[in-house]
Amino acid sequence: MGCTGSIGTSTLRVLEAWRGSGRFMVTALAAGRNIALLARQAEEWRPPYLAVLEKDGPHGADKLRAMLPSSYRPEIVAGPEGYAELAALDGVDMVLSAQVGAAGLRATVAAAAAGKTVCLANKESLVLAGELIRNLCRRTGAVILPVDSEHCALFEGMVGRRACDIARLVLTASGGPFRTRDAAYLKTVRPQDALRHPNWSMGAKITIDSATLMNKGLEVIEACHLYQMDVKDVTVVVHPQSIVHSLVELTDGSMMGHFAVPDMRVPIAACLCWPYLLDGRVTGIRPLDLAKAGTLSFEEPRTELFPCLDLARRALAEGHTVELNAANEVAVERFLAGDIGFTDIPALVADMLDAASDRQDFHLEEGDLAPQVARALARVERTDAATRQKARDWRA
Repeated sequence: MGCTGSIGTSTLRVLEAWRGSGRFMVTALAAGRNIALLARQAEEWRPPYLAVLEKDGPHGADKLRAMLPSSYRPEIVAGPEGYAELAALDGVDMVLSAQVGAAGLRATVAAAAAGKTVCLANKESLVLAGELIRNLCRRTGAVILPVDSEHCALFEGMVGRRACDIARLVLTASGGPFRTRDAAYLKTVRPQDALRHPNWSMGAKITIDSATLMNKGLEVIEACHLYQMDVKDVTVVVHPQSIVHSLVELTDGSMMGHFAVPDMRVPIAACLCWPYLLDGRVTGIRPLDLAKAGTLSFEEPRTELFPCLDLARRALAEGHTVELNAANEVAVERFLAGDIGFTDIPALVADMLDAASDRQDFHLEEGDLAPQVARALARVERTDAATRQKARDWRA
């Protein structure tokens, strides 16, 4: 899910290295509007199912079909319902959820409801409905494996440990392109400045989130849901070199750190083949050379200049993570369009949290899951839509 984005294309690079081994088979590819790339991927991999965002129009299913060779006729579905359909396909063991933002929620929930192993790169699914997804996994036996480099690192550090042995989780953050800048400079930041990440090549939305530290705030929420940790026990440290991908502090005072080159194929490969490891010599992932990496440094995040981290913690505590995510997605869109400034992003989000009311509840009763999940998703989507409208109307 999200095959044309940075995570999706990296996943196909990992799979390409193992083509012919019999280890993997691609059953479905789902994209958004980049149907030209989807068509090329589909022609190469020939999955029986494809999905796009729209049924008609320049990015629709009909347009995609016209781009495919006449000898290849897959079933093409469209929209959130189509994504959910593919995520729950019979015969599929694993779903890689890598769509951007709230668009990935329905597919992630559908995969969990169907009992799949979900390699999760769409952190927004847990931000929006982490409790629902956890409860679904308990009922269906679905498994979530974290593709985010930080959460995969935490997972590796926690494997084999008892819950009582884990004192704290430490997420590392690059600090983004403005780590050393002052408040006056941040008021002058343009989209092209914020899109220059020092370490990672990512999509526009996640790159802006990295610059504001909202990405790390979303990751705090994700870690709390994945690992059943209290928010006070999930901390963030800025690590500009992006070599240590996160750390687990144990109750004896020691720390388990995960070191690797900044390459998303590392966590992708780890999830695809868990509990085994894919040979990096085949996959093309170069090992870390510590001597060449040089000095590694760590510092506290400057939350007075980058308040999104604290806003995420507040949203989790108050039960308003849907509003947090919706407000942030609109704020990033408006910033990229030149409609608001960089420092307006956290201001807009804070105002949307101030206006939030009902706390989300995702308890599941005994009985048929389908209507309960449908009602829960409808509540999320109503709150999401209402917040987005307010955020679009917001003025500094």
